[in-house]
Amino acid sequence: MKKIIGLILATLIVLAACGGGGNNKKVTLGVASNDIAAWEKVKELAKKENIDIEIKHFSDYNVPNKALSDGDIDMNAFQHFAFLNEYKKVHKDAKIEAISTTVLAPLGIYSKKVKDIKDIKDGAEVTIPNDVSNQARALKLLESAGLLKLKDNFGLNGTIKDIQSNPKNIKIKAVDAQQTARALDDVDFSVINNGVATKAGLNAKKDPIYLEKITSDAVKPYINVVAVNSKDKDNKTFKKIIELYHGKEAQEALKKDTKNGEKAVNLSDKAIKEIEDSLTK
Repeated sequence: MKKIIGLILATLIVLAACGGGGNNKKVTLGVASNDIAAWEKVKELAKKENIDIEIKHFSDYNVPNKALSDGDIDMNAFQHFAFLNEYKKVHKDAKIEAISTTVLAPLGIYSKKVKDIKDIKDGAEVTIPNDVSNQARALKLLESAGLLKLKDNFGLNGTIKDIQSNPKNIKIKAVDAQQTARALDDVDFSVINNGVATKAGLNAKKDPIYLEKITSDAVKPYINVVAVNSKDKDNKTFKKIIELYHGKEAQEALKKDTKNGEKAVNLSDKAIKEIEDSLTK
């Protein structure tokens, strides 16, 4: 009998040792840019918290929210408030919301043909992102640079049709955001999202001939967020991941990876709600 009990205990110990990782919480995070060193650091740190993070890369901005809604991923970190708001307008059954902010990544105007925004010639060609929120943002940037005049009611969803005046007769072509950097060889200049620029090997802080100013309230809708399905907004594991992201080690990785080209943003739940509410009015 003692031998039998001993064998049972030994078996249980072996099973416990083999199954020690069974308590690990597995989380899949979707990203769609190249500046993910901070998330890689979070993945490393999370292991100490028994959280196993899989980082899934997407090449198309239109996919990560669907993947989140479908349950293919648990969280995503690639979009700003305006993009998420527009997605939810179109996909009314999507129950997705922001649980944290990450960075404000300035939009830039890049060119291989001119070194100063003032040197843009009449009839110049430009590519801008074609999704609703980033197209509007790009057109606002062109207005800020003195190249266009937009209608007074342009808002966050304005399009090329809402240009009031185009004194230099600039030819504007809207393409997929991921194509804006690739188009640089074929156009005079291009409006490129920060993450897309970094992915293309550009320095998002030094290379733009004109850069979005990030000090005004007008850029708040373009602060990037971490999104989850609404049912998971209070998930303790996800909150721990967010805590690690905003920690010192991950933030140092972010700063180094982006060459300080992005501004870290950590807003309170109240501030997040205020921005979301302002977009739905």
